[in-house]
Amino acid sequence: MAKQSKKTIEALKKFGSSKEYTLEEAVKVVKDITFTKFDASFDLDVRLGVDPRKSNQMVRGTVTLPHGTGKTKKVLVLCTEDKEEEAKAAGADFVGLDEYITKIKGGWTDVDVIVTMPSVMPKIGALGKILGPRGLMPNPKTGTVTMDIAKAVQEVKAGKIDFKVDKYGIVHTSVARMSFPVEKIIDNTLEVIRMIEKLKPTTAKGTYMKSISVSSTMSPGVRVDAKSISK
Repeated sequence: MAKQSKKTIEALKKFGSSKEYTLEEAVKVVKDITFTKFDASFDLDVRLGVDPRKSNQMVRGTVTLPHGTGKTKKVLVLCTEDKEEEAKAAGADFVGLDEYITKIKGGWTDVDVIVTMPSVMPKIGALGKILGPRGLMPNPKTGTVTMDIAKAVQEVKAGKIDFKVDKYGIVHTSVARMSFPVEKIIDNTLEVIRMIEKLKPTTAKGTYMKSISVSSTMSPGVRVDAKSISK
């Protein structure tokens, strides 16, 4: 077993690791046990009663957080020349096509989101091995492959995030920064949970949301009572 740091031991003394809290209580606990000197992220983990190996039980979606992510996302738009001005006007940080494809092939991935057009996807397909593992591959399901470039860029800048259940049946995503007030963290967290609820596969049997926990960067997880959220 890995040796626990002094700060982790101190944090664990401040709450019941097996106790379930209301979301408001859990947020306050996470704030109390966060010791990082930087503005850590507030993370949400939801374990679902689905089998991600089955395509009809894959849970994936997007949601625009009411209070944003607290982080300015760098957006690259890979598009044809006729769409470049639209992308720049919408606030894209990088705009172009062939020159950026060449840069990515050389290892450059200093962006948070890539937006592109359907007609450009054949060129981007060859970048799958680079972009896929980093979660940067554009996808129509997340709204990053579209002809409405301006809308896609504006949504990302406004706080739109995408999430996907992993192979263990868990959705993990950052929903805020620890500097946010408790109320704003709660609002953002509930927005994501409600979207996950809406995406419940019709083929999923039994309990859908098996467990919910919240944490910050490097903090222990705090369990949330799912019933308190539904109320």
